[in-house]
Order: sequence, then C-alpha cells, then structure tokens
Amino acid sequence: MSIQEKVEQNIGLLIILVICVISVGGLVQIVPLFFQTSTTLPVEGLKPYSALQLAGRDIYIREGCVGCHSQMIRPFRAETERYGHYSTAGEFIYDRPFLWGSKRTGPDLHRVGQRYSDDWHIAHLMNPRDVVPESIMPSYPWLAENDLDSSVIQQRMEGLRYLGHPYSDKQINEAAESFKGKKEIDAVVAYLQSLGTALKGI
Repeated sequence: MSIQEKVEQNIGLLIILVICVISVGGLVQIVPLFFQTSTTLPVEGLKPYSALQLAGRDIYIREGCVGCHSQMIRPFRAETERYGHYSTAGEFIYDRPFLWGSKRTGPDLHRVGQRYSDDWHIAHLMNPRDVVPESIMPSYPWLAENDLDSSVIQQRMEGLRYLGHPYSDKQINEAAESFKGKKEIDAVVAYLQSLGTALKGI
C-alpha cells in the first residue's frame, strides 16, 4: 500500500496534513506582507480622515453605499482608463474597516475625490437623476435634514489614535466644534471629496 493510499484511508491523518499544508501556505503568503513597507506604511501625503470626513465615512457605511460602490481600482487597463490610477495598499492605512467592496452597481469611487464640485455631490445625493439621468441610485434627501451627531466623535478618534492614527489632542478636542452648523450631507460630501487624493499627479 502506497503512502498516498495510507493517508487517504486514515481520516485523522488526512485532516492533520491538510491543516499543515494550509497553515504553511497561509504563512508563506501573509507573513511577508508585514515586512513590506508598501503595505504597512501610508503613501506620502496621506493623512487620517478629519472629524467631518470620518463622520461622513460612518454615514456612508450606515446608508449601505458600499453595497453598490467599490473603492478598489485593479491594475488592469480597462479599470485605469475608466477610473484612474490603480489603488495601492498604502492609501488604505487609515481605513477601518476597508470599503473595497466587490459589487459595482454604481461606479468605483476610489478616485472620485475632487473630480466634481461639492454642489454636484449635494445635487447627486438629493436626486441622482438631476445630474446623471440614467442613474438607478436612490435619493438621500434626509441627509440634508439630519444634524451631525457630535456625541461620539471624540471617543471614536481616540480609539483610532490607539490603533495608530496620528490624531493630535488639538484635532480631537476640536472635533465636536467642527460639526456645528453641519448636516449629514456635508460630512458625506467631505468624505467623498477626500477619496483617492493622496497620490499626486495621477
């Protein structure tokens, strides 16, 4: 009886060997990533989200935008010609959680920052068909009515600082103040305008 036949007939041994192979394969792929600066250090010029942008990101998640919009441009010609420079790992250092997504009912948004004016984004969120007639995106008029909740933003930033985001005491102390007079739509637009702007000259 060959070694292969012995392994295949012994379920316990087979399970142990499969676990060993998967573990070694996983370690070989994952461990080197912790030592590559391109995956562990932010790209030059990348800053953590401001309080307003961070609040907008939370609203973006709350409203389920990631269900229809990805934020990951793959390094293929069809992708880069449509959306811009492919996404790099160093651009997502301050993203918790990642919002790469896998579905594109709507376009990828990773390079949407500064591509349109604030007024365009506001009109688009209020009624997408006003600016993109063929859009099937729902309207979000309540974002223009809801005041920003400033009750947890300081604790949120402190938690992110603990995880390595370089927020200063001044930024954290002034976070709630920066929400005065702002609606949820202002925060979402601030977040969208920050997307993909760290890499210059692309």
